[in-house]
Amino acid sequence: MFGLKRAATSTLPQAPAQGSGLEIKGLNCYYGNFHAVDDVNMVIKPRTVTAFIGPSGCGKSTVLRTINRMHETVPGARSTGEIVMDGVNLFGPSVDPVDVRRHIGMVFQRPNPFPTMSIRENVLSGLTLNKKKVSKQEADDIVEWALKGANLWDGVSNKLDKPGTDLSGGQQQRLCIARAIAVHPQILLMDEPCSALDPISTLAIEKLIEELKHDYTIVIVTHNMQQAQRVSDYTAFFNTEGVGKPGHLVEMAPTAELFGNPQRPETQKYISGQFG
Repeated sequence: MFGLKRAATSTLPQAPAQGSGLEIKGLNCYYGNFHAVDDVNMVIKPRTVTAFIGPSGCGKSTVLRTINRMHETVPGARSTGEIVMDGVNLFGPSVDPVDVRRHIGMVFQRPNPFPTMSIRENVLSGLTLNKKKVSKQEADDIVEWALKGANLWDGVSNKLDKPGTDLSGGQQQRLCIARAIAVHPQILLMDEPCSALDPISTLAIEKLIEELKHDYTIVIVTHNMQQAQRVSDYTAFFNTEGVGKPGHLVEMAPTAELFGNPQRPETQKYISGQFG
């Protein structure tokens, strides 16, 4: 499954099922000396949508980036604990973090299409980087499917050779979503994927998320609690005790239960709009 720094030590499965789950154990995240996230423990079930909610600065995006080892790309950033996928600790010394990111895709809050690539090349870039060979017809089918799924096909089908950066901000984000889903990752991480989109495009992405969860595991960070209720099966509420204090997981439950009958008073205060 994953490329290894020391293949001889591997016990990694070669053909995992789609939509792998995750178990996060004792996760702590740091930026230099700053303790950003404290002792997160959770299970993310396969082929479900899990929403991370909470006020700004509570660590939810940091946890999201740690799942595919993007957090450690920040100078001075590090993590401790375990994130287990298919029985393998993704922080293990024999696991290649670059390969982890091939199986756990990411859609960022700010659109980041590759500036030197066309729309078509952006969608296919994951296949190109992974050196996966496909026929022209297969490539055409992938481009059309991914762009339709991201509600972008009708607007760009006649200009696939134009630069991705020529698109509007909302269109660029949808292009990034198309790029992420084109490689069919095991897990798809989304950090506020609809923040730059209009209501119609947001609805299309939410419908896409509903379709994708049948094959993939999705984790989404959102400040929109209505969106969390619409798209997620499970919701995790993060909070912090104040500026300079680490974020922590307060409560995680099936979405209907968390919003309908939260177990912690701070969860009730947040979802009722008393803070955040």
